[in-house]
Amino acid sequence: MSEEVTAEILTTHILDLASSGKRLDGRGPDDYRPTVVEPGFVATADGSALARIGDTVVVGGIKLEPGKPFPDTPNAGVLTTNAELVPLSSPTFEPGPPQPGAIEVSRVVDRAIRAAETIDLTRLCVTPGEKTWVCYVDLHVIDHGGNLIDTALLAALGALTHATVPAKRFGIAEADYPLEILHYPVECTFVRLGDSIVVDPTFDEERAAQGRLTVATDEAGRVVAMQKGLVGAFSPDDVRTVVDRAFRHGDRLRALARGGGG
Repeated sequence: MSEEVTAEILTTHILDLASSGKRLDGRGPDDYRPTVVEPGFVATADGSALARIGDTVVVGGIKLEPGKPFPDTPNAGVLTTNAELVPLSSPTFEPGPPQPGAIEVSRVVDRAIRAAETIDLTRLCVTPGEKTWVCYVDLHVIDHGGNLIDTALLAALGALTHATVPAKRFGIAEADYPLEILHYPVECTFVRLGDSIVVDPTFDEERAAQGRLTVATDEAGRVVAMQKGLVGAFSPDDVRTVVDRAFRHGDRLRALARGGGG
């Protein structure tokens, strides 16, 4: 049986289950898979964390080094987010230039971090117009079992929360100090399966989905970013319901990123 026929049969089964409020792995529509964040996963990074949601695993690493500020923001630091989809993590990933999926993950994670003002970039400035800290957030997908965006932001937030500014190493200060985190955004991703909208989709559910909506919230009760994916539509009532559901998951996910554990 060809892969296309097998995928079509599986999609039909997933949609049939969703129509009765069920899922292939036995979860309810609003249940996350087991979620774990392990800070300090990479000893050589200035900050790091491994995040796992079900079978999806992403490692986040932070690198801080002095650099020049942008001309239009001479009093601010620089934040750069990059996602790498390792080919061994999924048969759908290929080596070579960044794929659209990697670009989307990095942009959506970066947008949530910036919009929530997770870091006050002005506090990373060393000498206005001349020297500032450049913060690199690197995300490496180790295993792709669905819902990369939520997992990637957990890895990024966990790494930022436990990061240290290496000021002594670069002769900028007499001692290193923790990177100050002001806000803690997390993202919750939902997909439409027929008339049902489920959270934390698996790889197979994403392939069967008619629409995807990611909502980023912070601890202050704000919606800081949203991302629509795939071709299906969400009504205004759907969006309001999804936002309410995202807030209900937010505190638990934030606690994992801030303190680690599962």
